[in-house]
Amino acid sequence: MTGSEERTVVPLLAPRDGLPPVVEDPVELAETVAALAAGTGPVAVDAERASGYRYGQRAYLVQLRREGAGTALIDPIGCPDLSALGAALSDAEWVLHAANQDLACLADVGLRPPRLFDTELGARLAGHPKVGLGPLVEEVLGLSLEKGHSAADWSTRPLPEPWLRYAALDVEVLVDLRHALHAELEEQGKLAWALEEFDAVRNAPPPPPRPDPWRRTSGLHRVRSPRGLAAVRELWTTRDALARQRDVAPGRLLPDSAMVEAALAAPTTLEALLAVPGFNGRGARRYGPRWLEALLRAYSSDFPPVSLPSEAPPPARSWPDRDPAAAARLAACRTAVAAIADEHRLPVENLLAPDTVRRLCWTPPEDLGEGAVAEVLRAHGARTWQVQLTAPVLSAALRRVRDHA
Repeated sequence: MTGSEERTVVPLLAPRDGLPPVVEDPVELAETVAALAAGTGPVAVDAERASGYRYGQRAYLVQLRREGAGTALIDPIGCPDLSALGAALSDAEWVLHAANQDLACLADVGLRPPRLFDTELGARLAGHPKVGLGPLVEEVLGLSLEKGHSAADWSTRPLPEPWLRYAALDVEVLVDLRHALHAELEEQGKLAWALEEFDAVRNAPPPPPRPDPWRRTSGLHRVRSPRGLAAVRELWTTRDALARQRDVAPGRLLPDSAMVEAALAAPTTLEALLAVPGFNGRGARRYGPRWLEALLRAYSSDFPPVSLPSEAPPPARSWPDRDPAAAARLAACRTAVAAIADEHRLPVENLLAPDTVRRLCWTPPEDLGEGAVAEVLRAHGARTWQVQLTAPVLSAALRRVRDHA
């Protein structure tokens, strides 16, 4: 298709089989399990959460579609254990878009894919510039999806019909998209790479708990004193406990920006606290005494260190001053990886994680041969296909830098 040609895009406005009723009780669930088990081919799977509204990332709606069974919309509040459904689909390939966003909440209700095709990740590897579900369906299938309810509060009951229609359409053409991307990847010689990536996503362990989760507070870089950090820590901990108790997103009680402002202003009275920017919302004012207690507790507590010790390399921008040789290695290796990515029409970050490249360059192996470099890449989680593509050129780049030093 030339730049002057216009592709006709067809709006996808309603599920082809009509909008199915929501499955809300064990009897309906058993019927749905039987229908999906009798279907054929891959099964499209999606989940809707209430991010920004509720505490945590639980699923509030699960959508599935399979050839011969149609679409199912399941309420995991009424049906909290979907392990029987998972068992019934244990022979199928599951198709998800951006699977890493949904696998955890699906596992919480007993759904774990035995095999996976991730259409977002597949599209990245196939070289598509836009990999959101809507733009991708439009580019690949010539259909437009209505995406207006993606940020809705899916804990709402009953769920409005337009939301359910949107949810059903999210799995309506997911298998068709999978087939098209599968063909593209096979034609480009990337299918084996994609399957390895899908397995890595499916088998990825849950991230370990962060030692100081409060340090992820947005804007924390503005707080430079240990006393201020103690204030943020106590406000964050108080907010988190309250949010968990009320099952509400923490930011709806008190925004991150307000905690940072309070840490900087260091108020000691309720009146002064409520005058701090960000403390004028309903949640912030309602729990004002709790926030003040947290601040006063912080002022008399042991202050946390300004930063935690880390095994990670320092920020790359500091390398030219701290270790010019490491900076030269990083520049050479980044150039080498970018060239491979460009050759194969891959995003650089999907070819090899930038953190892996930084770690290799900051602490390279004593032996810069291909085998030693490959071992370092594997130790940091690189998959076989990534190691095969990058280890030879990274080894050569590191040796060039060393020989010219």
